[in-house]
Order: sequence, then structure tokens, then C-alpha cells
Amino acid sequence: MPTPTEQFAAALKLNEHDFGVELAAEHIAKLQDYYSLLLKWNPRLHLVAPCTPEEFATRHVLEALLLLKHLPPNSSVADIGSGGGLPIIPSLIVRDDLCANLFEGVQKKCVFLKEALRVVQREERATVLNVRFETAAAPDVQFVTCRALDKFTELLPSIIAWAPRGATFLFFVSEPLKDRIEKILTNTRVERVAQSEKRFLVTGRSR
Repeated sequence: MPTPTEQFAAALKLNEHDFGVELAAEHIAKLQDYYSLLLKWNPRLHLVAPCTPEEFATRHVLEALLLLKHLPPNSSVADIGSGGGLPIIPSLIVRDDLCANLFEGVQKKCVFLKEALRVVQREERATVLNVRFETAAAPDVQFVTCRALDKFTELLPSIIAWAPRGATFLFFVSEPLKDRIEKILTNTRVERVAQSEKRFLVTGRSR
């Protein structure tokens, strides 16, 4: 019987085209390493809700990789509330030209993030900051993303005010929040997440 990491890899290959990506064998191997590490840490840190390997491949990793078509070569990204590393660690694995700042307020999750970046050999492309984003100066980045931040609805105006001038936002949200973001940002584009009726990637810039 296939192991969870083998099931995860098979689901990536089976569903990758629905999400507009084509993963090389080396990327799948590193994504497996990331998933294996997350499985070990998740019972203690609750990084993601329990799910099958297939669900983690589609609902988490392949969804995260929707970022990539919006990021030009050598882009810099701030990831707010990085938690278990989604969406930024899968993106760094597949695109080694990216640089990222990962903001996470929980110290134990920061330990996981640093270990995950080491395991997938991307620690030189990313900085983990054990602070809440609003207590730190915004780094000089081109993009700001957020996927599963607690109280995201409340914090949305603060994120927009905090971001560097001219930054583009990439938010993974449900439908009610999608409508609110469209009213706050300008030049918005809404993309329904593949294999989902209720998840969206909204891109836009501050007014």
C-alpha cells in the first residue's frame, strides 16, 4: 500500500494541470519532504486541519502554487501569518528565484518554518520573523500574500495600510471576504480556485 507521501505525490501529478502547473520530479521530491515534515509536527502544533494526502495536495499545495503565475522572475514576497508555510513554502520550492519574508507570531511555528526551509534547501531565500506583522516595519517587497490568518477580516485594513507603497496583494479567501476586498482594493482580479466553489485568489493594489 502506498505511503502517505507517495499518495501525496500521486495526487500532485494527477491534479497539477487543473491548477495550471507542471511539476518537475525534483520539485515533487522536495514537496514530499515538506509534507513528511509537516505530518510529524502537525499533531503538536496544529499547522493545518487534519486531511488526507490527496486533500493536502490539492486544497493546500496546488492551491498555494496559484501564486506563481502572478509573480514575475525574482519577485519578493511578504507572507502574513505563515503558520504551516502555506502558500509560501511550496512556491519557494517550485520557484528558486523568489525571495520571501515569513511573518509568524507563534514561536513554535517559526521553529517549524525554519526547519522546513532547511529541509527543502530554501533557507537562503527566506527570512522567518517571529513577530506579528503590524509590530514590524514592512520589508521592501513587491507582493504581500495571506492565506489562513486568524481574524483576517479584522486585520485586512491593517495589512493594506502596512504594506509597502505600490505592493500587489494576493489573498486566498472565501466568497464574503472576496466581495469586501474588491471594494477596498483597486485593479482587482478574482480567480476561482480550481476544484472549489467557495475559494478564491484575489489580486489587487491599494487605492
